[in-house]
Amino acid sequence: MEIHILQLLIPSVGLISGLIATYVSLQNRALLAEVRRELAEIESKVFLRINGTYVRQAECKLREELAAERHDAVVKEIRRRNAAGE
Repeated sequence: MEIHILQLLIPSVGLISGLIATYVSLQNRALLAEVRRELAEIESKVFLRINGTYVRQAECKLREELAAERHDAVVKEIRRRNAAGE
């Protein structure tokens, strides 16, 4: 009788141990995926913050050129109106 119980007990312990290991492995994978997702979100926020704070050199040049063009257009318009006597 004891041999019969041992023959059932040993495989069942192995099965339960395997199921627990599988469960823990799945939990670890889920946790790792969640951590990776959160890390990606934080990284995205950091880059958005940096890009919102610092302006690239090329963008500065374009802004300066556009501001100069607008200034020149306003000056020309004022001179035209003054010449026309308006």
